Amino acid sequence: MTDTIAAIATGVEVAAIGIVRVSGPLAIAVADKAFRAMGGARMKDTADRQMHYGEFRGKSGGLLDICMCMVSRAPNSYTGEDTAEFHCHGSPVVLTEVLGELFARGVRQALPGEFTKRAFLNGRMDLTQAEAVIDLIESETPGAAKNAAGQLSGTVAKRLAPVYDALVDIMAHFHAVIDYPDEDIDDFKMNHYLVGLRGAEEELTRMLETHESGKIMRSGVPTAIIGRPNTGKSSLLNALVGYDRAIVTDIPGTTRDTIEEKVIVGGRLLRIIDTAGLRKTDDVVENLGIGRTRDAISGAGLVILVIDGSQPLCDEDREAFFAVPVGVPYIAAVNKCDLPSAVGNGQLQAMGLNFFRISAVTEEGLAELRNEIKTLLPKVAADPHGEIITNARQADAILRARTAIGQSITAIEESVTPDAVLMEVESALAAIGEVTGSVMREDIVGRIFERFCVGK
Repeated sequence: MTDTIAAIATGVEVAAIGIVRVSGPLAIAVADKAFRAMGGARMKDTADRQMHYGEFRGKSGGLLDICMCMVSRAPNSYTGEDTAEFHCHGSPVVLTEVLGELFARGVRQALPGEFTKRAFLNGRMDLTQAEAVIDLIESETPGAAKNAAGQLSGTVAKRLAPVYDALVDIMAHFHAVIDYPDEDIDDFKMNHYLVGLRGAEEELTRMLETHESGKIMRSGVPTAIIGRPNTGKSSLLNALVGYDRAIVTDIPGTTRDTIEEKVIVGGRLLRIIDTAGLRKTDDVVENLGIGRTRDAISGAGLVILVIDGSQPLCDEDREAFFAVPVGVPYIAAVNKCDLPSAVGNGQLQAMGLNFFRISAVTEEGLAELRNEIKTLLPKVAADPHGEIITNARQADAILRARTAIGQSITAIEESVTPDAVLMEVESALAAIGEVTGSVMREDIVGRIFERFCVGK
């Protein structure tokens, strides 16, 4: 990392302020060449993280912007290197010109996530914290943002540290046993290590138990809106998301493919899938859409069955209801309550439906429907502090660590030779090291930072 990198750290849209970030050994020297503080100070002589007002000029001396500049010196910066930031007027043209002038002075374009990658490689954060950075950027609910912020503060590593330390102690002891085979391990020590291993296994289990909630927090609950054609499924989708996302007509079969949109209900993220109407048809294209409807139902964590309350119940309504997999939470939205009703409550109750009457057009009953949806959703901590594992890579490594610990416990209980116990403990340590990045695989690290935007 001997080169100096730069990128626009803010969005590409017009804004009040835009930031160009520089990191590397030339960062402060380049800042002094391009930026002239109004007070005459040179950036190499200024204090860290102290804003200075001045002019950014190109190599030819032409004025590009009147802006602010600050520097931070290694190792006390985000990347652990010398850094400089130019806080410019938020014109994409201005930011691009500023960036181009930096390139002309020997700086290169930063790759996606390269600033955070350098922070990781320079020991400013572990891998769980680096992943939390992108999770925080991509968070779509307050809960997800709070959880990512907690992980950015090092929550995952803090929980793993006692487990790691306990395993290191055990490994050190068993290494001594292997090096000095004439020494016996007395029963007290064996029991002591079993207690430590079981405690480590229990802590990893507690962490893994949060992963199901974490997947929901991160990706949302897949929610299929189903029913026969023309019941108002697309109208309900539009009402829930707050704008006309799906085409709505009186022609049955208008929706021929699944349409997905995200919406927050009760602080929880839903991935709502509007599906093609379930009915028998000879239309090849519509049948393809119905096939995708059944796929959406099979993968749903919640189903909303839409029934046209202005029309008598029919076999297609019942077939749609029976298409809901056993055990999947569902709610029936009896739509078009703004029209004369043709479906009595007794009929709906006879089918065993959990139903609410609504109008997707007038939005009558939607508040009640949302409240009921909220009660059906899996419970997720409302105010998490980083304890929820949302990352599949981390969960996989923690699972492998727990499995190895379980095997080491079995080995001790069955009086297997110490080298077999040691092998499992070492496997657990390596898996935990993968979580935090102390055991680093280049391919994994590369994939992680590919998710980042340029400039972060």
